[in-house]
Amino acid sequence: MLQLNSAVHARTRLAEPETRDASAPARGRVGDVQFTVTSDLAALAGEWRRFEQHADCTVFQCYDWLSAWQRHVGERLGAAPAIVVGRRGGEIVCILPLAVQRRTGARQLCFLGRELGDYNAPLLAADFTSAHGGDFPALWHAIRASLQADPQYRHDVILLDKMPAQVGAQPNPFLQLAVNLNPSGAYAVRLEGDWETFYAAKRSSATRRRDRTKRKKLAESGDVRMVTPETAGDIALTLDALFRQKSKAFARMGVEDVFARPGYREFFHELATGERTRQLAHVSRLQVDSTFAATNFGLRFRGTYSHLIASYDDGPLSRFGPGAAHLHDLMRHAIEHGCTVFDFTIGDEPYKRDWSDSEIELYDHVAAATARGAAVAGTLAALRATKRALKHSSLIWPLIVRLRAMRASLRKRPEPAKGQDSEP
Repeated sequence: MLQLNSAVHARTRLAEPETRDASAPARGRVGDVQFTVTSDLAALAGEWRRFEQHADCTVFQCYDWLSAWQRHVGERLGAAPAIVVGRRGGEIVCILPLAVQRRTGARQLCFLGRELGDYNAPLLAADFTSAHGGDFPALWHAIRASLQADPQYRHDVILLDKMPAQVGAQPNPFLQLAVNLNPSGAYAVRLEGDWETFYAAKRSSATRRRDRTKRKKLAESGDVRMVTPETAGDIALTLDALFRQKSKAFARMGVEDVFARPGYREFFHELATGERTRQLAHVSRLQVDSTFAATNFGLRFRGTYSHLIASYDDGPLSRFGPGAAHLHDLMRHAIEHGCTVFDFTIGDEPYKRDWSDSEIELYDHVAAATARGAAVAGTLAALRATKRALKHSSLIWPLIVRLRAMRASLRKRPEPAKGQDSEP
């Protein structure tokens, strides 16, 4: 168990910011855990990659995912990595992948890559909870003190969001802090048996019959096959189709096109084609003759297939459910490649609930770190509580979705020519 003695600031051994070497990592100690804080991701690459092979974590805590995010997105956002590495006797017991970003006029302490990580969490040694997890707030208090003592890590508000209750086989220690439910949940299903057995168990005979009819209709337009591209050029072609399809879908829904944000497309391209990252990424398409009828980007890690981004062509073939047909092929692919869990990740879309046998509740920790951050923290907490209430209203949220789509449709409507009536 972690014990914090009465001289907590002495235990953390924090040098004054004026005299500390700015290039040296911040460091501290709580009980038998020593920790350092560094912004140098590259210096940790070897240790981090070795640790993630056996640590409890999700794919979104992998070094290669986060380092690619920092290169393509984080640096453009001005995110400063604040990676906390805890050790006992020289062995790593935890990595907390944190960062400091400036948002809404305040410096925010958050998880590195939080915008694109569906699950934000620490990496934990298998025995972390039994050996050190009993008093995580004490360790967190010392880490916070160390961060605030270093000018590059000082922050006004803390936003640790989308945290699962479990990290691998262990309770998430961050849930020992004050937390509230995130506005969204996540969903997953355990894959058992072969595809036909699993499919029959999850879908009624009437539903399977409708699925066969739709696939037959797709086949009337050409050869239907799922393609997993292998070359960098073909992967890029499929990803570009996915981005186009998603951008059009976002426009129809009246929401921001996230793939227009700086660095996002480059990030996914590197993941899908990079020498180290392509083993994590899975890009595929459902092709009907030459048409990319549906596309996806997924992740494979430790027997879990994470269904991250998917879309479909909105042309004539969309009537026959190419997205659903592609999902069936992806589940078959996951089963045939030894995956035991199909993770639909964050989002409350009805189709996820239909397939899933487990809901993953996600939690947020929002707190002020300075007087300046108090108003920001209060606003963030209130907005998240309101959004959750709205999203879980069976009356209000569908209305919001319809109104948003209607507004988008009106914006796309062409202006009447001069001298013409705008009425039909």
